[in-house]
Amino acid sequence: MLKLLDLFFIVFHTALVFFNLFGWIYRKTRLINLITLLLTGSSWFFLGIFYGFGYCPFTDWHFSVLEKMGFLNLPASYIEYITERFFCADVDSDRVDVLTVVIFFAALIVSIAFNSKDYYFHRKMK
Repeated sequence: MLKLLDLFFIVFHTALVFFNLFGWIYRKTRLINLITLLLTGSSWFFLGIFYGFGYCPFTDWHFSVLEKMGFLNLPASYIEYITERFFCADVDSDRVDVLTVVIFFAALIVSIAFNSKDYYFHRKMK
């Protein structure tokens, strides 16, 4: 059961990361993309007040599963974990964190821009 949960989190969480990065490309998913980006940012910054900056419940749950499977010394972030697990790369935690935040805000800005454009375009058409 733990292996299935691990697989679920790998697929779901990684898909969510990619959707956050690229969901703004397809017009029909732009609003959902903006919502998932805002939820992600809320988790990182508002839940982060209580659980530590960058807190993600999916990472927390996944890492709990991994710990029950015997994995120890897990990194602080999911992006660092994925990089180490799938690319066998030893990466600098601080660099990964900074790059993650920069790319997140870039995706958020692009998503806001495209959603605003869509909103004003449809509003103008009425």
